[in-house]
This record gives sequence, structure tokens and C-alpha cells, in this order.
Amino acid sequence: MAELLLELFSEEIPARMQARAAEDLKRLLGAELAPLLAGRAPRVSHGPRRLALVAEVEPAVETPGREERGPRLGAPEKAIEGFLRKHGATREALREEGGFWVLARPGERIEAAAMIARAVPAVLRAFPWPKSMRWGRGGSFVWVRPLKRILCLLDGAVVPFDLRHGDDDAHGLRSGGETEGHRIMAPGAFAVRGAADYVEGLRARKVVVEAEERARIIREGVARLAAAEGFEVVPDEGLLAEVAGLVEWPVPLLGRIDDAFMDLPPEVMRTTMRVNQRYFALRTPEGRAAPRFAVVANVEARDGGAAIVAGNERVLRARLSDARFFWDQDRKERLESRLPKLDGVVFHAGLGSLGERVRRLERLARVIAPQVGADPVLAARAARLAKADLASGMVGEFPELQGVMGRYYALHDGEDARVAEAIAAHYRPLGPNDAVPDEPVAIAVALADKLDQLVGFFAVGEKPTGSGDPFALRRAALGVIRIVRENGLRLPLFGILDAARRGIERSLAEARRERAVIVVPNPDHEIVREVRPETVEVYDFLTERLRVQLRAEGMRHDVVSAVLGAVRDDDLNRLLRRADAVRRFLESEDGANLLVAYRRAANILRIEERKDGHAYDTGYERHLLKAPEEEALAEALETAARRVELDLEAEDFERAMDNLAALRGPVDAFFDRVTVNDPAPELRRNRLRLLARLRAVMDAVADFSKVEG
Repeated sequence: MAELLLELFSEEIPARMQARAAEDLKRLLGAELAPLLAGRAPRVSHGPRRLALVAEVEPAVETPGREERGPRLGAPEKAIEGFLRKHGATREALREEGGFWVLARPGERIEAAAMIARAVPAVLRAFPWPKSMRWGRGGSFVWVRPLKRILCLLDGAVVPFDLRHGDDDAHGLRSGGETEGHRIMAPGAFAVRGAADYVEGLRARKVVVEAEERARIIREGVARLAAAEGFEVVPDEGLLAEVAGLVEWPVPLLGRIDDAFMDLPPEVMRTTMRVNQRYFALRTPEGRAAPRFAVVANVEARDGGAAIVAGNERVLRARLSDARFFWDQDRKERLESRLPKLDGVVFHAGLGSLGERVRRLERLARVIAPQVGADPVLAARAARLAKADLASGMVGEFPELQGVMGRYYALHDGEDARVAEAIAAHYRPLGPNDAVPDEPVAIAVALADKLDQLVGFFAVGEKPTGSGDPFALRRAALGVIRIVRENGLRLPLFGILDAARRGIERSLAEARRERAVIVVPNPDHEIVREVRPETVEVYDFLTERLRVQLRAEGMRHDVVSAVLGAVRDDDLNRLLRRADAVRRFLESEDGANLLVAYRRAANILRIEERKDGHAYDTGYERHLLKAPEEEALAEALETAARRVELDLEAEDFERAMDNLAALRGPVDAFFDRVTVNDPAPELRRNRLRLLARLRAVMDAVADFSKVEG
């Protein structure tokens, strides 16, 4: 085995692009060198100025021989000569086979260095950076930032190649055996002999190669400094990963926040430090903001970092002064007074302004409130104010604080605490690890926000596709599902989705003054029974997201599909309870055996119905039940059908499964002793109808044809 070491050394790579770039390098070069790797995955690392790859490769590979079919026998001599010239072969290498000349081409041995020298330039020229620069004399080579060096060694020897391509020589960049250490503390190039020497040599020159190790140094160093002063670090894995991509030699330091700013909301302080300066926020053991911040330097300063800390304190003081200005100015106006400004902000060309959306949310939250145990008046009030902070100075400067600032401003205005909390919580959950709202008013507004978003964008044709979801509708759907599931809500989704759709139509009609064109029944948004096709489309999207979530949780998403195949239940928690009962039934011996019998019956019906050209679902005739086993099965089916129907109405899914399980004995006896395809045509047809009845009784609980395995 031979060791391949590749390093791409450039000017600073944006931190957010480094990890993806390392994986792309591993994937693309791994595909090009697959014969050399023989299934062994390369290892990659990334940092502010370098991407690196290490792999164990075969010294050489033998390509398999192959045969090339040439012209037909008797073809003109010039055609044969052209074929031989194309493949660099002589006439003696041809043989006759099947009326054609055939050229046998033996396999060849390809040295690893030759394959690497071809593969690396091709991968670099096709590298998928999300943003890149065009440079080089010909201007065709692109990279995220100008490449400075390419280190490429195979067992310590340089693999020679360059990036020339036509008129573009990419500034004549060639592979070599050197890299560079820290820009400030250890500038200049040094030679490398292999992967271990590469890591050790860079560490000696103040560069930590692995991003995970840099993150560990930062995490532990900041925590140690904070603990020494009695504080703890506010967890922020995203910031940690970003800072680890900004420094090669992390040196955590602690700075002080002026007391004059400690009365600012802690979220404002954290956001200012994080977004503008990449500082880590600290807090007291009681959870209050601490008058300290952590900064990570990229150098070991001679003064222990005193000058660095002082400089960062000055910068933070200016940033917090700006935040103080917005905080003081915003509180001079009531939150509600900002609502007219939202009428001038376009939400979407097909869905009107933000002001129109707020009015929709207000009506929809009032509809949802009784279904979740919330006060409709408070829910409507919270929905009315939920987006008002978007017109504030603070949120204009820090969009990350939307909702958060609305809560503070609502409390300052004397609004009900439940209204204020709902304003802050209605965006949640923001991701899979974010908590869902659990207070009824907040739940009502959060659901209204997400359902209006889903229904609205579906209404104007802006649906997610396989390649994109620009309006984050999948996230909104998962948010609805999580809120419903984690709060155990019994929610009539069809009625609420219809109400949301009518709200979209109503607001657009009012905005365009075309009430005569768009008819809006039930303008007060009461929940109605009829379900429109547009509503079913959004419901199907929600249930598909539910299946995705269950799959991610390792649950039986196929059982959910089976239950949805039997009934479109808009009560998601009832649907899941039914699916769970079906799952437990299938895991029992009776359930597993009955599923086998169901599939057997379904297969017989499919074959015979295809052969006969019609379905056998019209019901069997009792006077044609001749065998005792088919009479017993018919009696068991009718008994089970009556009981299962009552059980499903009572939502007693466990008992419904027990009543299905009672079919196992009669079904087994039927298949053991009764010939379905009896020579007598009338008996055959009747027995097929009996099997169709078995299928229908089971399908009333779940479409068992959708159960996998």
C-alpha cells in the first residue's frame, strides 16, 4: 500500500464552506481514484487556508481487458485501417467473430502516480464551490479563493502535475512537496515527507490541522476561563464550528462588558456579540447574562492577549452602543403603532402584503384557539402583534431577534403576558432540536402562522419540488406536526385548513376589490364540514412530512401509510394511535399470520380479477356457501365487521385489533380445506367474493397492502 497526501493551500476559505468542501473533495477524488482505493475511504481535514486528503492506495492497478467490435467481414480496406489506427493496433490483433472483425485489447497496468496526476487537476477544475473566483491568465480556472500551493505526495515522492488547460495556466501552479505554517507566527514554506510529518510539522508551526481538535480547544479553553470567574458558556455549537474555521491556532481570551450595557435584553447582547464579532456569551449559574465575553484569537500574543482583549472590548462597546440606540428608540412607540408600516411590505406577489397576512393570522388564530384551549381574544391579539416588531429598528438590524423583541416591546406596552409570550414563541420550532410552544395562546398563533404559510404558497403554486423549497414549507409542515404531536392536540385539520384557504381568498379579494369575482363563503372563518381538493392537497403534504419524520425516528412509517390508505384522518394524534395499534397487532403472532393470509387473498384476487376482467367486490351469496369452513369464515367476517366498526367509532383501536385477530382461525381453516378455484363457476365466483369481503373488512382498519416486509 502507498500513502497519498494532498493539500490544497489557498487564501482564506469562508468558514461556512470548509466542511462541505472537504466532503466534496473526498467524494469527487474518491470516485476518480476508486480503483486505487479498493473500497477504503480517504480521510479529509479542513481549515481556514487548507483542505487536505490522506488515503491508502494501491501502487498500481490492472485495467481489465476488453474487446472492440470493428467493421463487418468484407468491409472496405480503408474502414479496417481506420479502425486499427483509432485503437493503435495492427492487423495481426484482429480475429473473425460473428461476421465482424474483433480486436482483443489486453488490460494495462496503470501506476498510481499517473492516475493521481490525471485525476486531481480534473477534480479541481470541476470543484462545486457555492461561490468562487475566476483567476489565472486565461480566466477559466475558478476556486473559492486563489490557490497558492498544491502539496501532492505518494509515499513521500511528489506526484508531478499542473493546472494548465488550453490558454489558462492558472498562474502556472504546479504540485510540489511543500506547505506553509501559520501566517504570522511561523510564515514560510517547509518540506513534508508524509501524512504524519504533515500534521506534526504544522503543529510545530502553530497550525492545528483537524477542525474537531480546534473546536475542542476552543470549547474547553472558553469553559475553563469562564469557570475561573464563576460563569458558564452559553451553548452555541454553530458559532463554535464557525470560529474553529476562522483560526488555525485557537487562543481563547476573556473580555469585559461595560456595566452600562448590562440592562439590555440578554438576547440582544448575545446576538450583537455573535453576529457582528463571533464572540461567545457567558452567563451566571442563575441564567443571567454575565458581564464577560470570550473571544478566540489566532495568535499567541507576547502580552498574553491584553492588547487583543482591549481592542475587542472597544469594538464591542461600539456595537452595544448601537444596540442601545435601537432599544431606546423602539420603546418610544407602541408595538401596535408599527402595524401600518407592514401594509407597505410585500410578503409575496401572489399573497399580498405583510399587513394582509397579519389580518389573516388574526382571523385564523381566533378559529384555532378554541380547538387548543386558548382564549380566542388573546390569540387574535397575539396574532395581530406577532409581526409588528419586523418594523422595529432592532429587528431591522438583527433579523434573528424577530419575535424576541416583539415580546419585550409587548411587555413594555402592558400587553397580557400570554400575548407577549405568544409573540416570542410563534416562530418555533425553528429546527429539529428547538422546543415547540406549549402555552395555548402561543400554540394557536404558531399554528396559524405555519398553516397560513403552507396554504398560501400552495394556493399560488409555490410548492416544494425535489430540487428546492425556497419558502421552507417542509419546515413549516414539520413544525405543525411537532406542535400537534408533542402537545397531544386533537385538532380538526381539514376544517382549519379550509378556514386558512378562505382567509387567503378573502384577503386577496379585499386587496383587489374583486369581491364579485372571488366568492368567499363563511367569512367569519367558522370550521365547516366540506373538504375542498386544495385542502386535501395540503393535508397530503403534511402526512407525507409525518411519514418522513417517523422514518427519521426509526418508526414504522409503512404502517402510517397503511392507515392513511384506509382513512384520511385529520386528527394526527388519533391517526398515530391507530397506527400504533396496527403496529402492535402486526408484531403479534396472530397479526403476522393474518397478514400472510391477507396477502394470499389479495394475490388470488388480483390474478383472478385480471384474468376475468372484473372485480369481485359485489358481496358473496350465503346460499352458495357449501363448505363448513367458508360458512364459518363468512360468520366470523360479519361479526368482526360489526365489532370493528363500533370499535373504530369509539376510538378503541386495541379492541378493533383483537376483533381482527379473531379471524385468524377461520381464515387458516378456509385456506387449508377450501379450494377457491372450484370447477363449479358459481362456487368459484362466490369464494372470490368471500375473499374480497375479507380484504374489505381488514382494509377498513388499514390498507394492509402497504405494509412492508
